[in-house]
Amino acid sequence: MLAGLLSWAPVTVAAPTAPPEPALRALLKRTIDAADSFEHRFDAEVWLVDMSTRLQRFVPDERERLGLLRLVHAEARRAKLSPELVLALIEVESAFDRFAVSTAGAQGLMQIMPFWLDEIGHPDDNLFHAQTNLRMGCTILKFYLDKEQGNLVRALGRYNGSLGKLDYPSRVIRALNRRWYRG
Repeated sequence: MLAGLLSWAPVTVAAPTAPPEPALRALLKRTIDAADSFEHRFDAEVWLVDMSTRLQRFVPDERERLGLLRLVHAEARRAKLSPELVLALIEVESAFDRFAVSTAGAQGLMQIMPFWLDEIGHPDDNLFHAQTNLRMGCTILKFYLDKEQGNLVRALGRYNGSLGKLDYPSRVIRALNRRWYRG
C-alpha cells in the first residue's frame, strides 16, 4: 500500500547539476515564442472533453482545467510530443500544482530548474506561468527523446536527472498507461 501511495507523490529527485548542453540551450531559446494548436475543431472538442474528465480529480475548476489542457496540447504538439505523455509527466512531477517546488528547487507543472532562465537569456520569465513552464518542459523532454533516439525510458531518466534508474520512468509510463493513454 505504501508503494502505491508513493507512486502518486510529486517527484523530488534532484535535477542534473552539470552545465546545460549548448544544443539544448539554443533549442529552448529558439522555441520560447512559438505556438501550435489543434488541426480540427472536432478533434479539439473530443480531446478536451475526454482529457477534462480524466483531469478533474487534479484540477476541479473546469475553466482552469480546460485552459490548462489547451496549453498542454499546444505546447506538446509544438514540440512534437504526445500531449498524453506530457500530462503523465506533469501528474508525476507536480500532481498538476503549477506552484510546486521540489527539494532541488525545480518549479511549476513540469518542474523546471530555474537556472534555465539565465541559460536561455530570459532571467525575468516566471516558471510558475503555465505556458512558460510547459514550453520549456516540452522542449527539454523532446530534446532528450531525440538524443536518446526515441528511447522513452532513457529520455525520462535524463529529464529527471536519474538516467540509468527505472523508478521515475516507470512512474511516468504507469501514469500514461493508467490515466492518459488513448487507445
